[in-house]
Amino acid sequence: PYGICETVAPGIRRVLAPNPSPMTGAGTNSYLVGTGDLALVDPGPDDPRHLAALLAALEPGERIGHIFVTHAHRDHSGLTAALSAATGAPVLAFGDASAGRSALMQDLAAREGSRGTEGTDESFRPDRILADGEQVDGPGWSLTAFHTPGHFGNHLCLQWGGQVFSGDHVMDWSTSIVAPPDGDMGAYMRSLARLAQAGAVRLWPGHGAAV
Repeated sequence: PYGICETVAPGIRRVLAPNPSPMTGAGTNSYLVGTGDLALVDPGPDDPRHLAALLAALEPGERIGHIFVTHAHRDHSGLTAALSAATGAPVLAFGDASAGRSALMQDLAAREGSRGTEGTDESFRPDRILADGEQVDGPGWSLTAFHTPGHFGNHLCLQWGGQVFSGDHVMDWSTSIVAPPDGDMGAYMRSLARLAQAGAVRLWPGHGAAV
């Protein structure tokens, strides 16, 4: 149900955004990770109802200390600015909407005059750029960022032990869309192979149930 905070695993809570569609399934999952000084994975769409739900999910003494964005599609990153303003938390991602795009797709975009596919958040700017393999720690959580382009050039998967927040790279309800120039099928297959070696026991996707 939209706006309800569900504990889905020890240290992981999920809040579903009210943006169901053929492209998002039931809606976008936002995850609260850890205790006290929390990490938030994927703010979701720019919707004041979802902002209110995320803030209402905080227990007494809790705050959102870090905002992680898996990729710059508006259904994942649209609420970033408002959530950061409300909490003071920095925004962490691989880069802006053009980051991580392969040379082949950069050339395609230049030749076709494309700035990105539908849903691209051109205004997205992280406060901190995460390198591939970089680890960020907080109380009760530790997230390692893996650059997993394919669905989107700046896509990250975030691993905490055997748990991986997989964004739109692997989902429960549907296969991922790979639409050039933001999508790159060669990069997507390589990223899938890399994720398969990560030792994950459970994936928490941006849409749908756990895998």
